[in-house]
Amino acid sequence: MLEASSSKPIYLQIADWLENEILEGTLSANDKVHSQYQLAEIFNVNPATAGKGIGLLLEKEIVYKRRGLGTFVSEEGHEKLLAERTEERLQKKINALLEEAKRLQIDYEELLQLIEKSHRQQGGEEN
Repeated sequence: MLEASSSKPIYLQIADWLENEILEGTLSANDKVHSQYQLAEIFNVNPATAGKGIGLLLEKEIVYKRRGLGTFVSEEGHEKLLAERTEERLQKKINALLEEAKRLQIDYEELLQLIEKSHRQQGGEEN
């Protein structure tokens, strides 16, 4: 779950965990999200730290609050996360992969073959 040895702050790890729950379908649109106190208990952290993680998702409009009822996944939460992760995270990894391939003098076709091989090994289907 949380990595104590990680240099990533705990509240960011909690936000990532919640995002993963949404992306994996464990939490869907309008589902209630764990409260900061529940998250604090789950991860054995201060409730303020857990609340900060939820706050990040509120800022990005991945979740919304209903006064007196709690925090819920927004209708667009899943799509926003897909777009954000594709644009920010996946694109960075692709750029790093291309840079490393260039250093190793791996051409585009060979890189595609390596990607396809890894994809098959992970159970992916051919297009």
